[in-house]
Amino acid sequence: MPTISQGQSHPSENEPHKARQVAESFGADAERYDRARPRYPDALVERIVAASPGPDVLDVGCGTGIEARQFQAAGCTVLGVDPDERMAEFARRSGVEVQVATFEAWDPAGRTFDVVIAGQAWHWVDPVAGAVKAAQVLRPGGRLAVFAHDFEPPPAIAEAFNAVYRRVVPDSPFNGRPPQQTQDIYQEMFTMFADGIRKADEFGDPEQWRFDWERFYTRDEWLDLLPTTGGLTRLPADKLAEVLADVGAAIDAIGGGFTMPYTTMAVTAVRTGAS
Repeated sequence: MPTISQGQSHPSENEPHKARQVAESFGADAERYDRARPRYPDALVERIVAASPGPDVLDVGCGTGIEARQFQAAGCTVLGVDPDERMAEFARRSGVEVQVATFEAWDPAGRTFDVVIAGQAWHWVDPVAGAVKAAQVLRPGGRLAVFAHDFEPPPAIAEAFNAVYRRVVPDSPFNGRPPQQTQDIYQEMFTMFADGIRKADEFGDPEQWRFDWERFYTRDEWLDLLPTTGGLTRLPADKLAEVLADVGAAIDAIGGGFTMPYTTMAVTAVRTGAS
């Protein structure tokens, strides 16, 4: 369940599913990833389960198994697919069955499912080919549900991050762009997801769901999460340390912690057809 990092990887740009080096970089520290990444709202999991015809779930881009374990706890049987063996191995140790492949290339071997989910990962999948593949493995009336967190740290934290990132990675193509609200960026991404589902011509009209919630982060908790984001997973250790030092100083300056408002957005659609 990799994340599009704030200020670095722009989902409206081009085709993020082709950025395989970034997509497959998150396993560099799978333990940190699993520890630091936020879970999904229980209300989201419960709504997907209630709106699905059965408990068999395929988790695309399952990562370390964060959302897979949540669906298991809700009574589902989950099979994960992830392209990174390091992430898959961590998920297996946590009790999730995982097969290593990109979703587009994965062989379902005749298996079908009631639900296909993707948490913080569908932007790494071709939006049309992925929807077509999901339809192929869903039973009639089965549901595709892709979801991700939209979040923006307080201005002082975001500004400190952007300033140090520009300094340590001056040639990044993501520097020097006009500012854009993250909610607008994520809305573009979810519009792309919905368009891909429509183009697959295998689903009813996509719906969008929204869940608002908050989490308080201490300095150490936020600095634990930052290295798991896409713009930082491949950064050299000295540059990463510089980023964390500056962001940590900004958090100290506002009292050592902050409350992060999250919006977890989902696009979901039901597979049509009788076979």
